Amino acid sequence: MTLEKIISDFEFLDEWEDRYRYIIELGRSLEPLSDEDRSDENKVEGCASQVWLATRVGPNGGGEGPRLSYIGDSDAHIVRGLIAILFAIYSNKPASEIINTDAHAVFRDLGLGEHLTPQRSNGFASMVERIRSDARHAMETVTSH
Repeated sequence: MTLEKIISDFEFLDEWEDRYRYIIELGRSLEPLSDEDRSDENKVEGCASQVWLATRVGPNGGGEGPRLSYIGDSDAHIVRGLIAILFAIYSNKPASEIINTDAHAVFRDLGLGEHLTPQRSNGFASMVERIRSDARHAMETVTSH
């Protein structure tokens, strides 16, 4: 699912109840997370629900750094949907682009900021920071070699 498709679908849905259902449907599209990836290392701190994000670092794409892809899961349906939106924003992108992309702006544009509980918003911020931190680490690893 692309970010453009998600934004387009969101604009089509007028009611927030329909948007919530759509977010939950997005979460159902996530690939299953293996037991191995449900590790403490992949657990995202700062989330009220259980959230795991595993980062895969691909080959260096030149000056933009390596490409990163993500898999993840949560025990909360709405959070799984938020993860799917984050993956549409960040997955399979070069590390430099991930570092410079503001997912908070995308969420504001979708109107999610005012429709999520403070706990969900804090969890979202924790997931974004984890993704961007992994991208910074991947860039540092490439430049130190």
